[in-house]
Amino acid sequence: MSQQCHQDIRSEKAALDTVAGVAAESAPLSVATVDVGADLTAAAFFDVDNTMMRGASIFYFAQGLAARKFFPPGALTTFAWQQLKFRVGGKELSTAEIRTHREHALSFVAGRSTRQFVDVGEEIYDELMADRIWSGTLALAHMHLAAGQRVWLVTATPLELATIIARRLGLTGALGTVAETVDGVYTGRLVGDILHGEAKAAAVRALAIREGLDLHRCTAYSDSANDIPMLSMVGTAVAVNPDPDLRETARIRGWEIQEFRTGRRAAKIGVPSMLGIGMAAGAVAAGLAYHRRPRD
Repeated sequence: MSQQCHQDIRSEKAALDTVAGVAAESAPLSVATVDVGADLTAAAFFDVDNTMMRGASIFYFAQGLAARKFFPPGALTTFAWQQLKFRVGGKELSTAEIRTHREHALSFVAGRSTRQFVDVGEEIYDELMADRIWSGTLALAHMHLAAGQRVWLVTATPLELATIIARRLGLTGALGTVAETVDGVYTGRLVGDILHGEAKAAAVRALAIREGLDLHRCTAYSDSANDIPMLSMVGTAVAVNPDPDLRETARIRGWEIQEFRTGRRAAKIGVPSMLGIGMAAGAVAAGLAYHRRPRD
């Protein structure tokens, strides 16, 4: 093996250590048991915001924290405005915008314990997130699990929250943005960069090396053109509730499109046979659930 190859592997391992917040050799990301007959070289990677969940998970988390007096309710104003733009315009924030909001949020959590935030995160998931999971997308994730494949969430959302969501949905684990801690207390700084755009692709590549995955046999799901790097590196890319730029890219590249935001029949481009199983039922369920709830 060449020296350059060794350097590349070390670089990918370092990236995984950062986004997972653990040592890659010792602390597994998995939160679900893998069956003996598992398909160990294939996996699925799901974005969270507007892909697995309607809206932005960090906004719901901030809303729950504000209700518990973790920071002033007025601090939610900017979060709420960006959430509205996200829901109406269908486009995620830029990396710069995400960094600004994450740093703002981190300033409020500095000095608090990680255990406290995990406990609160469990409560906030039940109160504000559980009913916002897209039934159709969750059905896709469980289809991969049923096929013996592992399923990870890959998101800019804080790792602790991403892990809660993954566990509650019965998924394998999560990769997320890591907030720095010292002795179990948040410092108010990030470890590495926000897991967004190219950083997501680097994290998935690092995970594939660690887990022995064949990326050509893997599938990735996202709503945002920001995740084109991640979508481009796997064998099967699926645009879920895509923003306009991703929809156009999917059309050009022949990627599948799944639309769960309305009850209309999902647009499908180059649907692989495995992904066709149970898709119609999932789309109808997601559409009905959405129309029964008042828009927020």
